[in-house]
Amino acid sequence: MAVDYVLEELMGKLGDFGRYQACQFFLQILSALTAGLHMLSLVTVAAVPEHRCFIDGLDNSSYGYFPWNKEDFLHSIPLTSTGDLDSCRMFSSAEGNSSIPCNAYVYDRTYYETSRTIDWNFVCNRRWMGSIVQTIFMLGVFTGAVTLGGLADKVGRKTVFCWSALLQLILGVAVAFIPEYFSFMVARYFLGIFGSAGSYICGFVLTMELVGTSKRTACGIAFQAVFASGIMLVAGWGAVIKDRQILQIVYGLHGLIFIGHWWLLDESPRWLWMQGRCGEAIDIVAKGLSTNRSGIPIDKDYFLQKAKMQQSADDKTSAGLGDLFKTPNLRMKTLNVCLCWFANSLVYYGLSLSSGKLKGNPFLMLFIMGLVEFPSYIVIVFILDRLGRRSITSTLMIAGGLCCIVAANMAQGSSASTAVVMMGKLFIAGSFAVIYNYSAELFPTVVRNSAMGLGSMCARLSGALTPLITLLDSFDPKIPAVTFGALALISGIWVMFLPETMDKAMPESIEDGENFGIGDTWFAQCAGRRESTELESPEQMVPLKTMDKK
Repeated sequence: MAVDYVLEELMGKLGDFGRYQACQFFLQILSALTAGLHMLSLVTVAAVPEHRCFIDGLDNSSYGYFPWNKEDFLHSIPLTSTGDLDSCRMFSSAEGNSSIPCNAYVYDRTYYETSRTIDWNFVCNRRWMGSIVQTIFMLGVFTGAVTLGGLADKVGRKTVFCWSALLQLILGVAVAFIPEYFSFMVARYFLGIFGSAGSYICGFVLTMELVGTSKRTACGIAFQAVFASGIMLVAGWGAVIKDRQILQIVYGLHGLIFIGHWWLLDESPRWLWMQGRCGEAIDIVAKGLSTNRSGIPIDKDYFLQKAKMQQSADDKTSAGLGDLFKTPNLRMKTLNVCLCWFANSLVYYGLSLSSGKLKGNPFLMLFIMGLVEFPSYIVIVFILDRLGRRSITSTLMIAGGLCCIVAANMAQGSSASTAVVMMGKLFIAGSFAVIYNYSAELFPTVVRNSAMGLGSMCARLSGALTPLITLLDSFDPKIPAVTFGALALISGIWVMFLPETMDKAMPESIEDGENFGIGDTWFAQCAGRRESTELESPEQMVPLKTMDKK
């Protein structure tokens, strides 16, 4: 895939980040807000409050919904090893005072008056049904990442963005009124496709194809920060609105912020150019120059003529996903990066979804869980181009993994364990943000977007597995956190074998990708034996494309 120098000349007139890019960036980054909101909405809409068996006589008394005094229930409910009332069993006088599963449940309504879990009793032996709903949603995100990216290459980024925004508005509100479990799962699946995949993916690509190379890092990190803001918004609305149906409607109505995008958002000039619609691309650039007040003239006829000449001389050689595995060095880098995406996503969503299990106000815990990401993003913006991608990614993953393991071996619910969990979220959020840039720089141009698509698929797959892994705490409360931590440690150490990409020209051909980084590992660098693998000339930014579907 040859660099289209005519297109680069045209886009270069806009500059890296002017008033026009800022306005479009604001419209595009709103997709990250709703993506984060829908991703974690079940933490409140389907919250699992403290619960225990319904006891005839005692629960029909004046206690109402606050019968949690242990002394009154010691003869009816067994105690756990920690001295708390068992949440799933009660004594049966008919069977010699042995314990039996609950027939009905009483829920602590301190923080949640209603939720899907309370409505459908998704606790104890039915707890898996609640986890499956979150898994189905994540599979929807996976489906959206796989299908809508390719669709955007065919029909346009703006088209997929706006239709996804409209559908997430409709589905986000409609899902609040679904009374039946399986229909609810189907609706959540499609909400995952359009609510946390469609607009977000296209918004990110639109940004990367519009801003200059010097601003891509900051803009990419900003998307992660706004995603975290969506998580904080989930907590804020959840604390204010106690009715789960009204709460879900409010979450869904956030899609209204995209109504104006049908008229205000512009299509990617790069995509238009690659589709042969060069005149439309030039018109959008001219509009941008006018908004930026740059005073730079643009000769439309000149660029149309140059485009025809360039297209006739283009190298048609292409590569696909299979080329990532044909050669040994490129294959090892691909597997390494896939594990990195998988581990980062697993720990990130594992810690996010566990916020409801932390002691204290669950809304405050979830809010802080989103807030702690911001210091990480701010620091990374300043150090990413100074310390390098490899060292930051590896260090943060290892630190995040250690936090998970340490927290698993501390008293659950203590202030110290909560602090360690928050630190783990801070570290893993940072590495998750860096891997986007790192992956894009590691792979050659001809398969870069295929590699990014593969990494994203691995992340969505682990996101779907996360709710199921958390169910393993039924066997031992330490298992989920130790699993998350171990994978982060393994991946963090393996990242040390990847080459550094900071200040390096990005590879273009498959041959470049195979030769790039040979002998350049963290261990070789420490021993002073790192080989120079820098290519002769830096690559200019080329249009981003998603993985071809076959």
